[in-house]
Parts: sequence; structure tokens; C-alpha cells
Amino acid sequence: MMQNIIGPMFEQKYPDVHLVSIHTGPGDAGSRTIFEKIKAAKDANKACWDVDAAFVHQIFMSWALPEGLLMKYAESASTWKYVTSEHAKVALGVNIEGYGIPVIHSQVAMAYNTKYVKDPPKDFQEIVEWVKKNPSKFGYNGIKGGLSGVGFVLGWVYWKTGEYERLVKGPHDPELIKTKVTSALQELKEFNKHVTITAGNVGTLDMLAREEIWLAPVWVDMFYTWMIDGRMPPHIKLYIPDPGLPGLAMYLVIPAKACYPDRAKQIIEFMTSPEIQAKVIVERYNWYPGIDVKYVMDLISPEAKKRLFADIPPEILSRNAKLWPLAQTNTEILKTYELVVG
Repeated sequence: MMQNIIGPMFEQKYPDVHLVSIHTGPGDAGSRTIFEKIKAAKDANKACWDVDAAFVHQIFMSWALPEGLLMKYAESASTWKYVTSEHAKVALGVNIEGYGIPVIHSQVAMAYNTKYVKDPPKDFQEIVEWVKKNPSKFGYNGIKGGLSGVGFVLGWVYWKTGEYERLVKGPHDPELIKTKVTSALQELKEFNKHVTITAGNVGTLDMLAREEIWLAPVWVDMFYTWMIDGRMPPHIKLYIPDPGLPGLAMYLVIPAKACYPDRAKQIIEFMTSPEIQAKVIVERYNWYPGIDVKYVMDLISPEAKKRLFADIPPEILSRNAKLWPLAQTNTEILKTYELVVG
């Protein structure tokens, strides 16, 4: 995205600037490479560091902030006024407000086949009842092969424990894991007896497309990319059941000793402008915007607006899109899942 789309667009608008973009790889590993690069510059006592701006995952914030690696710039950015998401305040339980601006919001939602599911279960309790009546037609990947399954597990834990605020904002509570979380996962083990365990994010989408399963958690952006490519039947729809499912954000940050912090803020303001959020983040990549959706709705094409917001309107997204838990808590939930559910 940076090399082939954002970079050329930025340089066209600002011809006096040459943007050098380096791809470090996907996921947490890519963010770890950026962290190590910046940390090495700090440890070497360099006057200014090699990276001016970075596009990072949430876990990066929990690594970089305790090390003093980030500049608190966000509130001075011209696009900060468009930011209302909780993701701008908390990332995996870490207070990040002012240190980064969300660029994308990637959301887990429930996909259902309207040929066989006329009235999708509205909440988790109804999903439990539906699964008993329709054995093997609900599918998810557990916690292996992708985070759509993890998102469902977390949504289940939030629902069963009733401890959403403590799980996402902390502090980490081992006793909560031993009691309420473990109990919730014991019930999930029983639930799993009636479902199909898929082979990861892509495996879930593939089984949905072939109508082997009728109800499943998916990443919204992956789902619509398959839809655009003709790999997903148009009668498969999305929704977010009550009380909600989690999503993840990615951020733009400026290292504390960036060589060109003003230019870094300029590229960040460009990427978080309503125009780029609408045309690139939403229309091209099928992500939800990092800024408040109300500032981009009038700029999105009718096709993209219908695609992303017909099934899940902004008000439902705002209500039912949940945060990922505290990093340590997330790790302990997944460890407990392996012990209890297998």
C-alpha cells in the first residue's frame, strides 16, 4: 500500500518530497522489526533515528512506549479532530492517547448464508441455540490459523464473563482467568462439539463460499475482498451479534527522535485525511476507516458504501465493535483455551 499507492499519491501532492517506504513484513513480526530498528538507534545514542514515521500494529505500542521510543504528536496533527475511536486511547490495555493515530480498523463480524439462515441469531445465546439445531453448520478456526477465530473466542469470553471492561483495560487479573474465564471456556468446549473447526481465516471463507458451513466469524476486509473477486456468493451477508466482537487497529507513529518529524506528520495527516481514508482505506482495501466514519461517508463511492455499511451500519459498528484485551490477558486467555478446550 505504501510503496504503490500512498507514496505516489503523496509525492504527486508534495513534489518536493521523496517518500522512501520500507516493507518489514506482515503482522506482529513486521512491527517487531520496526521496534528493533528504532530501539537500536536509541541504544546507539544517535542524534536522529532512521525512521521518520511507521505504520504499526497494536502490540508495537506496548513495546515502544515503555522504552520512550515515540513522540507525542497526535493532538497537534490537523486530522486529530476526526479521531473519536477508543482505539486511539487504548491498545491492548496500554494508554496510547497522543502517541498514534489509527489508520485502519479491521473488524471481526459474523457471516451467514441467507439461503439457509433467514433470521440470523441476534446474540451469543441465540448462536448457542442455533448451533444445537444446526450441528456442524457453524464454523470457526478455534485459535489456530488466523485471528477471526480468536475474535470469536474473545467475544464469547466477554459475553460469558460479563467482564469486558476489566479484560480490555486491566489491570491483568490472574484470578479472573482462573475463575470466570476458565468457566467460560469450559462452556465453549461443549459448544465446540456441535461446530466445524476450519483451517484458518481462509479456510473459514472457503467453507462459507462452498456452503459447507452457514454461519461463521470472519474478517470484514477479507470477506469483501473475496466478494469483489467473485469468490464469495452474494447471498452471504454480515452482521455483528450482541454484545459484540473485537477488532484491531493499525497506527501511524513518529519515533521520538525522527530526523524529519514535520514531514512525518505531513504524511500522517495525508493518510488520515477523510479523502484518503475514503478512497484508499475503505474503497480499495475494504477496511473501516481509522477516523470517525461520519467524516468519510460522503466521500465514499456508492458501491463501497453499500458494500461495507449496508449489512453493518455505522451505528451498529460503533456499538458492537469491541477492543482486543490487555496483551497479557489475551495471552492467558489463549493459553487457557489450549488447556481447557484443546
